[in-house]
Amino acid sequence: MPKFCANLSCLFPEVEFLDRFDAASRAGFQAVEFHFPYGYDKDQLAECVARAGVEVVLFNLPGGNWDKGERGIACLPARVSQFRDGVAQAIDYAKALGCRRVNCLSGIEPPRTADTAVRETFVSNLRFAAGELEREGILLLAEPLNTRTVPGNFLRYSAQALALMDEVKSPNVKLQYDVFHMQIMEGDLAKTIEANLARIGHIQIADVPERHEPGTGEINFAFLFDWIDRIGYQGWIGCEYIPAAGTEDGLAWIRPYLEEKSAAADIVLAGGGDTIEGDVRI
Repeated sequence: MPKFCANLSCLFPEVEFLDRFDAASRAGFQAVEFHFPYGYDKDQLAECVARAGVEVVLFNLPGGNWDKGERGIACLPARVSQFRDGVAQAIDYAKALGCRRVNCLSGIEPPRTADTAVRETFVSNLRFAAGELEREGILLLAEPLNTRTVPGNFLRYSAQALALMDEVKSPNVKLQYDVFHMQIMEGDLAKTIEANLARIGHIQIADVPERHEPGTGEINFAFLFDWIDRIGYQGWIGCEYIPAAGTEDGLAWIRPYLEEKSAAADIVLAGGGDTIEGDVRI
């Protein structure tokens, strides 16, 4: 059965960020992800995680100046030193939060820079980050983004990302497959996920075109979730969508999966087996 985690940078905007860990737990989420932890003290974040009893599944490497429109710096030849410092910072936070996956955003292609320099910088930075993270038992992910939401983004297709990972030549880098971005850029979601299942380290979801919860747009999520489950995906699915109304009201789409999981737990308990599934969480 698919297992879902809450993206706290998108869900529960009704409360302050540090209160969203508890809000997610109360809503039934067992795990969370978010964009960036770096504006908060890592020990304070760790306390929030422990109090809420959730797992931190994922966050991003430092992404540059977000307020000024930067969306990662990994492809920028002039920012290699800053990127490497960011890898060390991400490791520090990941260890404090018990997080085993860190995502890399490529960034927007810089003007007046040769394509080869941009590509070589990105590959070199991925290779460096993969090695540093592997030493700490942390998986590196790389995420293509659509160019409608992020014009000029360097990494924009799943096949492009996988080809660049082949150049990196590290087992410690996998694809972060964001359904929202890839539906816009290339479609064919089910078959792409199936063909690259072994190389996908994390999946994120939002409906198209408005990036709201499943059921508000064009994607057939009921089919897609069943497909992902049937082909054997074992990882988390990050709910990285903007609630169309309130977060709690927008969770109606996931209730059938909660009911199915609750029924499975009842069967285990009734059978008297050794395995007892605990609280039903998203």
